[in-house]
Amino acid sequence: EGPVLRGPGVGDNCRGLAVLTAIARAMRDARVVTPGTITFVANVGEEGLGDLRGVKALFGDTLKGQVDRFVSIDGGGVNVTNVSVGSLRYRVTFKGPGGHSFGAFGLANPANALGRAVAKISEFKVPSRPLTTFNVGRIGGGTSVNAIPFEAWMEVDLRSSAPAALKALDADLQRAIDEAVVEENRRWGRPGMVAVEKTLVGDRPAGALADTAPIVQAVRAAGRALGLTVPLSEGSTDANLPMSLGIPAVTIGGGGDGHDAHALTESFDTTDAWRGAQHALLVTITLAR
Repeated sequence: EGPVLRGPGVGDNCRGLAVLTAIARAMRDARVVTPGTITFVANVGEEGLGDLRGVKALFGDTLKGQVDRFVSIDGGGVNVTNVSVGSLRYRVTFKGPGGHSFGAFGLANPANALGRAVAKISEFKVPSRPLTTFNVGRIGGGTSVNAIPFEAWMEVDLRSSAPAALKALDADLQRAIDEAVVEENRRWGRPGMVAVEKTLVGDRPAGALADTAPIVQAVRAAGRALGLTVPLSEGSTDANLPMSLGIPAVTIGGGGDGHDAHALTESFDTTDAWRGAQHALLVTITLAR
């Protein structure tokens, strides 16, 4: 619709891939030669249960020990993410014998236990600075409307840029889940009938670079050279992993204006988006000196 593109993932992170390839194409066409080596990488598994698997493979096998700076291009805008938001993600499965909804009524119910846990999670009190968040993102289980489920599950996302805050939130989650199981079993006088399994399915390290760090200053200086203001930001991206390894790493936006990330209504406004790509190109050349 005019300059606006619509579709899930169009801004986060189709934009990043578009800018990545644009940089490589521009450098090739202009025959730019840099003193340092630039490796362009498109990877998978950054989001959701992917748990950074692409960038973990990159630093675990492909380029281990060969990277001295890392830049991720993620989403729109013109900014630099120097604070990595860490996360813990769990798949929590409540289990019980299950049975007929009428004939076996009175059994402790895994879905009820899950509901009790979600209600407790929704009441968590978390700090706003550093921003610490929680989310029950997916729920499933059961076999029929007229059957007590033998299994009910949920996936939970916890985030914070402060390891201590994330650890405290994790402790709250564990306690809420365990209390929910005890309460459901007690409700029906069935100790131990419903049990729970908690599986860690995502673990992103938190970290931060000072705004005076050379790589951060280089990104902002490239912006100034183009007449752009490059604000600092925080986020959870591929840069989390190299930052945790002590490698100077940041994430930059690819220009344009994205809206409703992670929603079916996601859109990306391409107006002046070239300015973000221009900035990314200059950052690339600057850091390869």
